Amino acid sequence: MAIQTEKELGEALKNDQDTIEIEGDLQKKVLKIKATGKVAWAIAIGAIGIAVVVALGSGGAAAPASGVVGIGAVSVLGFSTAMSAVGIAIAAGGVGALNSLRRYKIISQSGGKLVLSRR
Repeated sequence: MAIQTEKELGEALKNDQDTIEIEGDLQKKVLKIKATGKVAWAIAIGAIGIAVVVALGSGGAAAPASGVVGIGAVSVLGFSTAMSAVGIAIAAGGVGALNSLRRYKIISQSGGKLVLSRR
């Protein structure tokens, strides 16, 4: 089953799925997250981490759309990708999932689908 939402991707990462198939607009955002350089990623992940802590600490009341994403993440990833990154991290239970996502290898990217593998 192909993943189309941040919540589904967060769950897949939390469950340590070996292979993840992503389709739709989410695949472009995942590619952007994976393509971000180490220094830029360090800036983005810090801002995303703050947003996740605020959202989880509020019981979800401070949803990612509340603007807590931070200028660092937005300037590195762009607004929609930064928002998706926060959504993925919240669904997975923390920003560690985003680092895990970056370690997956791209197996294929065709037919509107992106396939990632941990191996």
